[in-house]
Amino acid sequence: MSRVGKKIIVVPAGVEVTIAAGNVVTVKGPKGTLTKKFNEELTINMENNEINVVRPNDLPAVRAIHGTTRALINNMILGVSEGFKRSLTLVGVGYRAAEKNNGLEMALGYSHPVIIDAVDGIKMTVEKNTTVHIEGIEKDVVGQVAADIRSKRAPEPYKGKGVKYSDEVIRRKEGKKS
Repeated sequence: MSRVGKKIIVVPAGVEVTIAAGNVVTVKGPKGTLTKKFNEELTINMENNEINVVRPNDLPAVRAIHGTTRALINNMILGVSEGFKRSLTLVGVGYRAAEKNNGLEMALGYSHPVIIDAVDGIKMTVEKNTTVHIEGIEKDVVGQVAADIRSKRAPEPYKGKGVKYSDEVIRRKEGKKS
């Protein structure tokens, strides 16, 4: 049995979960509403503000989606109640970011500014020109936007210059000896 899949999800106060026919789960909370359709082979039960995901058999295809389904529902509940946040740090001389038209404009050492367009449901804020905060209610979208921004100038191992996650540790190399 999946250790993640058999965990019970406790629905916090202020969050409303609706399970419709065809395993369509709608979660409403103070930060917004999320709706997602899950595999119909699994059974999603809700009683006494607790959600349980049950699989009917041990076929490999069903086992593979059991824990994933439970984790996705839990992330939906966390997203509408608390939200998700990812922070990026710009390291390097002249590297800076500024908010522009709900998106970002960054100077990353190229001959042109790097422009990141606004994404629906995502709030991007800049702190001290070198720290970018990405917030939203969908964990996968927040992570993807952060990864897209980081990919514009990934950190390099010699001087550590580039766009890195705030909690990321860059393994440094020694460099050339003369």
